[in-house]
Amino acid sequence: MKKKEEVIIPVVREEATVTKRTVDRGGVRVTKRVREHEEVIDVSTTYEDIEIEHVARNQWLKKPAKTRQDGDTLIIPIMEEVVVTETRILLREEVYIRRKKIKTPKTETVRLRREEIEVEDDRPRKKR
Repeated sequence: MKKKEEVIIPVVREEATVTKRTVDRGGVRVTKRVREHEEVIDVSTTYEDIEIEHVARNQWLKKPAKTRQDGDTLIIPIMEEVVVTETRILLREEVYIRRKKIKTPKTETVRLRREEIEVEDDRPRKKR
């Protein structure tokens, strides 16, 4: 009897290895600018003023008149005693003081800023 021969069959196995590497594909450049410009704007201011008016009355009164208010007008009576055969009150005049609001237009120059961004793309374009 013959001895059987042994046959050795090599078993091969392949392995895959994955590696990564960085490839420079270009980039973008961002530039930021602040621009200033002057702008003229209208601004109004308000203030109060008074107007004084003397109003002659020359009326005889039975009793003294009191200071009174009529809307925006303050009325102050100015009285005088006059000697006649009897004493009577003569309303000589009244002083009217009125409030007025006066608006004056005013122009001012203000400096305003605005930011702008510029993006430059230097990456290569892909063909489609």
